Amino acid sequence: MQNTRRDFLRELGLSAAALPFLANLPSLAHAQTLGKRKQRLVVLFSPDGIVPNTFWPDEVGENFTLKESLTPLEPFKKNTLILNGVCDRVRGDGDSHMRGIGCLLTGVELFPGNVQGGSDTPAGWSSGISIDQEIKNFLQASPATRTRFGSLEMGVMVPERADTWTRMSYAGANKPISPIDDPYQMFAKLYGRLKDQQSLKSVLDDLKADLETLRKSVSAQDRQILEEHTALVRDLEKELQAASKVDVGHPVPPLEPGVRRDNDAMPQLSKLQIDLLVRSFSADFARVATFQYTNSVGQARMRWLGIQEGQHDLSHEPDTNKDAQEKLTKINKWYCEQLAYLAKRLAETPEPGGTGSLLDNTLIVWTNELGKGNSHTLDNIPFVCVGNMPGLTMGRSYKFTRVPHNRLLLSLAHGFDHKITKFGNPDFCGEGPLNLS
Repeated sequence: MQNTRRDFLRELGLSAAALPFLANLPSLAHAQTLGKRKQRLVVLFSPDGIVPNTFWPDEVGENFTLKESLTPLEPFKKNTLILNGVCDRVRGDGDSHMRGIGCLLTGVELFPGNVQGGSDTPAGWSSGISIDQEIKNFLQASPATRTRFGSLEMGVMVPERADTWTRMSYAGANKPISPIDDPYQMFAKLYGRLKDQQSLKSVLDDLKADLETLRKSVSAQDRQILEEHTALVRDLEKELQAASKVDVGHPVPPLEPGVRRDNDAMPQLSKLQIDLLVRSFSADFARVATFQYTNSVGQARMRWLGIQEGQHDLSHEPDTNKDAQEKLTKINKWYCEQLAYLAKRLAETPEPGGTGSLLDNTLIVWTNELGKGNSHTLDNIPFVCVGNMPGLTMGRSYKFTRVPHNRLLLSLAHGFDHKITKFGNPDFCGEGPLNLS
């Protein structure tokens, strides 16, 4: 598929810089993809557990009420799946925060190592591949589902240090993948560097002649998609420029090591990164993505919510501290608002060359490294799914009894028709994928 598009560029005498604008044109898709439904996956991570009584619905089945933390999902309730009772049963080296994020998508133990956390044994990187990369490799192996990047690893305010607490995606054993949390870097990865950030010169400026040639050489349907894509890129560049000039209104105070100084810009960074992710799906740059807010033991200070304390500090407060519980509920509601914004952007974006919206062909899985912060439990890990995937019936609330999360990871693979029978530690895969149909 990639070669076909490069051949097309050569035939028209166009530069390779125009390649991103051909990626989603139906007439240039591989023959096997025409008429076939695409499927996408986003794993969205936020840290430090949740407040159970403001998160989990009391009811099971189709008739359930969203608690305060999840109320932003009300517009998408029929497209939401809430899974209570899914547990990280993986043990071994490392503390709960380390095993929580390091085993979250791999379902397998951490290697022994020298990173010391909490009162538990030190540990290293995960000893296996993560499910996002497993699915990415499966899709990239076929010309019918291969995309330019395969997967995108994105973040918001992820610490620059690399350790077990800051990585959830793995290309293989001992192979953590660093998320890109700078929108400028992500834009450069997708489209090329903004030529001049001060004067708003666009990557499109040098492509005017190429894009005009393309418009004359493709079908009317492709022409419309091309116009929409270039307009979106132009708008996004302007958003990025505006973001670079925003003053938070006060000097940003120094924070402890490992937390970026752009803490107060977190809402803005979140929006920019989500917009970039939606653009990348619309252009079919990738069909798998991870989206990581901060890190395990994340210590963001959500001053825009009126919360001065660090998130991790609040998560250690006892349940009897009502003020802390209310603040943690606000924090998780904010993360849920980001999830809802991503769902909204996907829902309002038509599927290029197909029917329906991007959300009709995308499953977002929002999760966490802990079930509850002050107990550090790996039971009842939050898993909230929004969107659509083959094999899943949405619009339901489930309550399981200590189901290994490996079975959910298997279900995600099967949603892409990747019929593996085990993933991660095989001891937790015996009963196969979760039945969520």
